[in-house]
Amino acid sequence: MNPPYKTLETRLSVFAAVAIGLVSVAGNCTAALSNEAAAVTSPVAVVARSSAQDAISVANFEWQDAARNRAVPVRLYLPDVTATGSAPVPLIVFSHGLGGSRNGYQYLGRFWASQGYASLHVQHIGSDNSLWLGNPLGLTMRLTSAAQDSEAMARAKDVSFALTELLVMPSMAERLDANRIVAAGHSYGANTTMLLVGAAVPRKTDAGHEVLNLRDPRIKAAMLLSAPPFYGYGNPAAILGSIALPTLHITATGDNINIPGYGSGVDDRVNVFNAMGDVRKTLVVFAGGSHSIFTDRSTTGGAELNPKVKAATQALSLAFLKQTLGGEANAMADWQPKYADLLAKFVIAK
Repeated sequence: MNPPYKTLETRLSVFAAVAIGLVSVAGNCTAALSNEAAAVTSPVAVVARSSAQDAISVANFEWQDAARNRAVPVRLYLPDVTATGSAPVPLIVFSHGLGGSRNGYQYLGRFWASQGYASLHVQHIGSDNSLWLGNPLGLTMRLTSAAQDSEAMARAKDVSFALTELLVMPSMAERLDANRIVAAGHSYGANTTMLLVGAAVPRKTDAGHEVLNLRDPRIKAAMLLSAPPFYGYGNPAAILGSIALPTLHITATGDNINIPGYGSGVDDRVNVFNAMGDVRKTLVVFAGGSHSIFTDRSTTGGAELNPKVKAATQALSLAFLKQTLGGEANAMADWQPKYADLLAKFVIAK
């Protein structure tokens, strides 16, 4: 997707096309994400107990942002209090890619909770798995609508709203540490995360131009999986250079999107990393893989490589959390030797 898409309101969310790579352009879109369909109709506060090995609880909530007349479904993965004690636990808030839902990325949500971190997965109505429902002939129109700048901004507001709703719940008051919140996201969700941590995106208004500011100051760090840049706005450093918090950037040499009129590869993810102004940043590039290897899909990127990259990503994210929130200064450096055979690049900025 290139500049010819000037019918979009401002091109802020042209980057959303990257997330189309989560499904096959060959036509198996619905099958690829069919396991997500149940999330749209999940009842309120359905609680399921995970295995004893994980020692976590999982709850779905159907929230409504009355100010925007917008539904914000979420899934909360919570560590067992018997495993973590009475001390408040850190919180990760996760934003899915285009066509996903709160049901996705369970390999991350469950893992984080098993390690003592609460994980809130936000579903973005309008760019979620509902895109794959309905008349197949209308899919292109639905994808285009999901890539509008209005949806990009709505997604960031979804996350901020969900954070507020969660933190005011009486049952969460002593359970969560509001001073240790990390945002994370994959693909379109990575761009949502960048907006939340201070991406300064210029946009046209009736009065002229303004810099979009959706920064949520409660967020202290960010984990960005397969993050594409904000296309059509020149130097990425002008947009990302003012972000002032630690970031972890995860991609793969096969993290490629190729659709008619648009292509995006690992170089785009590296450019996002380079553009970040804060020196507290780490880049990890796995060798091989695919764009959707970071989703719950079990064979994409290679049936043998897929579980290895997922396990390495779990351990990597945990090292980042320990270093960023727990003060373990060498956690990231200690991770690298254990997974060196999977890596094409590993950079800790200094």
